[in-house]
Amino acid sequence: MESFEFLVPTKIIFGKDSESRVGAEIAARGYKKVLLHYGGTSAVKSGLIGKVRQSLKDAGISFVELSGVLPNPRVSLVREGISLCDHENIDMILAVGGGSVIDSAKAIGMGYYYDGDVWDLYSGAAVAEKTLPVAVILTIPAAGSESSPSSVITNHRLTLKKGCTNEITRPIFAILNPELTYTLPAYQTACGAADIMAHIMERYFTNTPDVCFTDRLCEAGLKTIIEMAPIAIAEPENLNARSNIMWCSSVAHNDLFGTGRSQDWGSHAIEHELSAIYDIAHGAGLAIVFPAWMRYVYKHDLDRFARFGKCVFGIEPDSNDPEATALKAIDALEAFFKSIGLPTRLSEAGIDESRIDEMAEKCTVNDTRNVGGFVPLKTTDVAAIYRLAL
Repeated sequence: MESFEFLVPTKIIFGKDSESRVGAEIAARGYKKVLLHYGGTSAVKSGLIGKVRQSLKDAGISFVELSGVLPNPRVSLVREGISLCDHENIDMILAVGGGSVIDSAKAIGMGYYYDGDVWDLYSGAAVAEKTLPVAVILTIPAAGSESSPSSVITNHRLTLKKGCTNEITRPIFAILNPELTYTLPAYQTACGAADIMAHIMERYFTNTPDVCFTDRLCEAGLKTIIEMAPIAIAEPENLNARSNIMWCSSVAHNDLFGTGRSQDWGSHAIEHELSAIYDIAHGAGLAIVFPAWMRYVYKHDLDRFARFGKCVFGIEPDSNDPEATALKAIDALEAFFKSIGLPTRLSEAGIDESRIDEMAEKCTVNDTRNVGGFVPLKTTDVAAIYRLAL
């Protein structure tokens, strides 16, 4: 196990009707004027935004609103939010939604204090040193952004999707009411499940030895999603399934599972190029990329893949043929994604090979960086993985 530091300052408020506490939580911290940031009409139609507005009013908090966040959130709306915060003298941001809304809020918060274009913080040209505080009411468990230090923004003009990890962006508090996820469509629930599992697997596939404790945490998280996602899809108002998924999603990406171990993140980088160009749902893209990545790298550590098969999917290992066990594990993951209605091939998402080389070059910045930590990948490797996913 490697040395590490671990601090998650985000206060989690979990349970039924917890969103009614938002005004009091903000007032208790002394904030006076809030940017209420959310996506489309669903949060309004459900009555959630109305409830949030009333809670803010009851607590004496003034607010202005910025809606319109899309999946794969756009830097153009982030820039609009920064200008609005500046004009309105906002002192904190309340994100109501899923990972896209939270990521957009984090970008606005960092960009508010940055003397330059906010895209610099995502391209790697600059690092934010200060941010407007962000709080969250979560409606889609998937990204884990409600307690993580990461956000991802899309620049459609450049057809690029980039992430920024900065500890200052961890939200100050996050409200998690599983009942708010009852109305999620089955496909969105499935995409969320794939995203959660991907966050865990990026940490699980490691080159660090002797990490049995976090191995078991990862395996428990994966098994929870494999068990609970089909129930939530079949029974959308199953509180037990929704609760377990929502809490697992948050813990999966606050980096507890990654403590003391090297991590990979190659599959996320590969998927970002897909969603930047084709605007595919992130979870769906990960369901396509991850099995292909596994088939490309599994020989690097057959024992780890065999353990994955045994401890996550219950596959009895063949001591005489660990490769067979590893391949069964990869097949089992792909079969699970298919069983919950996700694509596992690029062709199933309407994507052909015409832009594979372009995506591979963008992913590695023309071979100036390796992608992933488990097996460092170059442009030719990334292109091969895309082709395996066809």
